[in-house]
Amino acid sequence: MLILGDHPLTIQEIVFVARKNEKVTISDKAKALISQSNQRLNRIVQSDKPVYGINTGFGIFSDKKIKGDEANQLSRNLILSHAVGTGPILPREVTRAAMLVRANTLAKGFSGVRIEIIETLLEMLNKDVIPVVPSQGSLGSSGDLCPLSHMALVLTTDAQDIESESGFAEVDGQILTGKKAMEAAGIKRIVLGPKEGLAINNGATFSAAIGALAVYDSDYLVDLADRSIAMTLEALLGCSGAFDERIHRRVDN
Repeated sequence: MLILGDHPLTIQEIVFVARKNEKVTISDKAKALISQSNQRLNRIVQSDKPVYGINTGFGIFSDKKIKGDEANQLSRNLILSHAVGTGPILPREVTRAAMLVRANTLAKGFSGVRIEIIETLLEMLNKDVIPVVPSQGSLGSSGDLCPLSHMALVLTTDAQDIESESGFAEVDGQILTGKKAMEAAGIKRIVLGPKEGLAINNGATFSAAIGALAVYDSDYLVDLADRSIAMTLEALLGCSGAFDERIHRRVDN
């Protein structure tokens, strides 16, 4: 069982969750930080002070004040507007890795989200409900907004709860709408609050997930190459003197 929040997440832990379906939970320390962060967010909301991403528009609309009763819909609309990916679907292991990385980021207690957001992501991982995420539509430069929004479609909803706006997810070997997949797994979808849409989709999370898996595989291949050349040299009765450390040691003038 991997426990988020009591140590830095490692590449090996990402691989275990992404490829071996290791279960994940949250530490008590992380829960306390998440609660404190959410309380600070709520104080900002109640103060009615304009703060970017909480009660204002985004980007060029940052000077537009959002009414309190519209902040929740703003979060959901942000997800809907950025779920515009295309191309082949990302491998399940990449999406699982990204879900873990995002949950770990939110568990640090800086984003202001409710703990239910993180718990839902982890419950999806533990029950193997994996969003269908297109592989094209993001450069990761300002955050993987598009792929993260496709992920978020599955776990979030709004008052209307339109099934066609719930994305798609794989569960028990079947690809269903996000709404039906979550119902099949017995996981409740979440109505987003102020800033929570931005907290979910603004981060280079899929880039980090792909990078982590690539680093792990590269390290394995480098080790495999060393072992292969050693065994090949032995089988061919080769001269090991060419690999003498002194020959390859750097000599400074």
